[in-house]
Amino acid sequence: MALQRSLPADRAARGPRRGVDVRDVLARYGTLIALVLLVVVAAALSPRFLTTVNLMNVLRQTSIVGVLGIGMTFVMLTAGIDLSVGAILAVSAVLLGGTLERTGNIWLALAVAPAAGMVVGLVNGLGVTWGRVQPFVMTLGMLGIARSLAFLYTGGEPIPILDMGFLRLGIGYVAGVPVPSVVFLLLLAAAALVLRYTPFGRYVYAIGSNEEAARLSGINVGLYKILVYVLSGATAAIAAILYGAQFAAAPAIAGEGYELDAIAAVVVGGTSLFGGQGGVIGTFLGALIIGILSNILNLTGVSPFAQPLAKGALIIAAVWIVGRGQRA
Repeated sequence: MALQRSLPADRAARGPRRGVDVRDVLARYGTLIALVLLVVVAAALSPRFLTTVNLMNVLRQTSIVGVLGIGMTFVMLTAGIDLSVGAILAVSAVLLGGTLERTGNIWLALAVAPAAGMVVGLVNGLGVTWGRVQPFVMTLGMLGIARSLAFLYTGGEPIPILDMGFLRLGIGYVAGVPVPSVVFLLLLAAAALVLRYTPFGRYVYAIGSNEEAARLSGINVGLYKILVYVLSGATAAIAAILYGAQFAAAPAIAGEGYELDAIAAVVVGGTSLFGGQGGVIGTFLGALIIGILSNILNLTGVSPFAQPLAKGALIIAAVWIVGRGQRA
């Protein structure tokens, strides 16, 4: 009875809905539907799209943005944003490349990159929590700071990476799957488990849903917001490792514009800009959409100047479709 009274009069008179609710379907499966439709269109536009070589190439290219998107998802679930991930990737990459060049020690280089990313993420988190700087402003400022540090470190010259043992991380395969994609999928699985089954994941959702209520329930909101920015920095550093291994270089311009692709993947994947809703599985689908779109535009010879237009249109359309379902 209480439910009936809460419904509008005409809805209550008609009784419960029957059949398929299109808006509910879009809310639940909008991103997956968009991905399937994009694959069908891509296959129709180019016979090369569904070849094994091309699909593995898509997976490899998607891995960097996908890894960035994992950390971005945690940040955005708390109603934050991290515009500095591309610049953190650059700082981590040049430090990795410089360490390899000077010492030749792969393991040291693999430790330096994540450490750098986590330090920058920690600064972001402290600025947002203790400094009470808006996440947009804090991470926008850090974007400029970190990018400048990368240029100062390299003098504007890219650092070549020649160690074949390290480069196998970018060009190697595991059971026929590119190593970067394996890294991405392992991180994705770990992140999904954390969000679903751990107190940390529950706290992240709680903070994004209602920060004040989370604080009153005893959650250390400041600590967990710092941790998600540290996590975002760590995933940006892992993406830097994959970038260096794929491109055999560590330039200061590494990751330029990647923050926008990462945010697009997260938003297209259904994570709310206002926090508390979404997850990394949606981010995975969103990253695939971005990767497939880039791939088919290249295969069909679309001008590089027109590609951002097509990407932007797809992102707006996907967010609009999913958003209509979520408002139902």
